[in-house]
Amino acid sequence: MALNLDVRGLTVELPTPAGWIRPVNDVSFALAPGETLGVVGESGSGKTMLALALMGLEPKGARLLGEAWLRPRAGATNGNRPSTPDGDNLLTAERSKMWALRGGEIAMIFQEPMTALDPVLRIGAQIEEAIRAHAPQLASGEVRRRAIEALERAAVPEPARRARQYPHELSGGLRQRALIAMALAAGPRVLIADEPTTALDVTVQKQIIELLATLRRELQLSMIFITHDFGVVAQIADRVAVMYAGRVVEAGPAGEVLRHPRHPYTEGLLRAAPRLAREKLVAIPGTVPTLSALPPGCAFGPRCAKHITACDAAMPELVHAADAAENHRARCILVK
Repeated sequence: MALNLDVRGLTVELPTPAGWIRPVNDVSFALAPGETLGVVGESGSGKTMLALALMGLEPKGARLLGEAWLRPRAGATNGNRPSTPDGDNLLTAERSKMWALRGGEIAMIFQEPMTALDPVLRIGAQIEEAIRAHAPQLASGEVRRRAIEALERAAVPEPARRARQYPHELSGGLRQRALIAMALAAGPRVLIADEPTTALDVTVQKQIIELLATLRRELQLSMIFITHDFGVVAQIADRVAVMYAGRVVEAGPAGEVLRHPRHPYTEGLLRAAPRLAREKLVAIPGTVPTLSALPPGCAFGPRCAKHITACDAAMPELVHAADAAENHRARCILVK
């Protein structure tokens, strides 16, 4: 199967006064064209740090381990494209190479559009800047045309007029669409969406999700959709990876994980999610542990209703349950 992105054992280490911590620890996954991976977890679970590491935007002083292969674009031969059969390892690529890849091959929609957009530049100028960075040979008129085209693709009404406006003149939903237009303006194959529906009302959330699903299908994008909302995952993701304290604790086909969760943490997140037919929400007790003081064994152990003494012996492996669907795995000693 052709892949756009192949991540193997990605680990991010950050220096702290208490020593090195791992906000992302041994994460692996692969994405084919047109496929979406939903990454789910509480705040502090490592979702955004995973995205930043793939974009080459990790904090200063961070150490990156593992591999993240961005596969070659079919038929690409110019100097800005990958030069090895495997493609480019995003974790070790030189800065000049990352400048070419970031935006041109892999792009990111950031969490808060009002802070991600420059408040003193018109929307069109910001999209034009993204295009010009990867196609400096284009004439100004062509750059402007492509910027309007990007806004049209993101379903922005009256794109020519919106291009002349500043971020504060747009609604939250239109700002998010402008960010989507900017991210896709240079034609990347991999898109990371970091909680793009947070702070939007329910109606606009649905519109943004439908827009991203349409763009993924039409452009054959590989998408990483970061969220804390399983309802959103059910609408857009083909597969899901549940993260806790930097590690993937459950992964598999989205429908299978939602219907038959195997890790107690996934079960807890689902019980805590609002639904129409529900007497009351059941919160997970406690909080995500501090990375500099993780409990022994399973990091979720102190919060787990199924905790037994053996859970504290060692970190469980990510294993396949005998009666689970193919590729459905969980990091729990109770999974057999």
